[in-house]
Amino acid sequence: MMKTVSSGNCTFSVPAKNSYRMVVLGASRVGKSSIVSRFLNGRFEDQYTPTIEDFHRKVYNIRGDMYQLDILDTSGNHPFPATRRLSILTGDVFILVFSLDNRDSFDEVKRLRKQILEVKSCVKNKTKELAEFPMVICGNKNDYGEHYRKVHSEEAERLVSGDENCAYFEISAKKNSNVDEMFQVLFSMAKLPHEMSPALHRKISLQYGDAFHQKSFRMRRLKEVDAYGMISPFARRPSVNSDLKYIKAKVLGEGHSRDREKCTIQ
Repeated sequence: MMKTVSSGNCTFSVPAKNSYRMVVLGASRVGKSSIVSRFLNGRFEDQYTPTIEDFHRKVYNIRGDMYQLDILDTSGNHPFPATRRLSILTGDVFILVFSLDNRDSFDEVKRLRKQILEVKSCVKNKTKELAEFPMVICGNKNDYGEHYRKVHSEEAERLVSGDENCAYFEISAKKNSNVDEMFQVLFSMAKLPHEMSPALHRKISLQYGDAFHQKSFRMRRLKEVDAYGMISPFARRPSVNSDLKYIKAKVLGEGHSRDREKCTIQ
């Protein structure tokens, strides 16, 4: 199955197996959107704007194959529990963010991790697959210094101890410290191409969109680079109906009986 991705006037066909969603979760004012901005644009925004829910899409041409990464930057207030649950169910990889100077935000990450494991087990149990839910826990704002620290490294490291699908990083979105390393580890755990990491592909602007999806694109452009990424400027979050259909297909599986028990979104 192929998924169609549109970027401006350009349309790409991405195999469904090469399409992924990254969900970023955490309390308010911990730096979730700053991490996403670093990933997409390499920039840090000083001005704080509360996030309701932001959706981004990046498409890649990696050694001639097309990939799609959808990024869901969620609200720290989570006013709609059903929406939060739906976001978790559709996620393939997760970034849980807390601020090293805020104990409450660390407690929220612990709750979120538990919720992810509980919600995703719904799909795991019904598909009878050995499902994996790669995630990284980020202690952001390590540039503040030890005087402001409210969460010690040892405590956060204990949270991920023994879980090979979860890693802990202390980062600074502001100083761009450890951010790229964090993404490399996350993609490695998820068995995604490591070239998806910000520093390991060439950023391409929309003007190259018409040629971007072609197999020969990498041969016509800078030959020393065989991975390219481009932000889709007009990406829209899939509808709730589309997400529910995706979950239903994943739970029932191809050719499975339609009367199997459904995952409940509540």
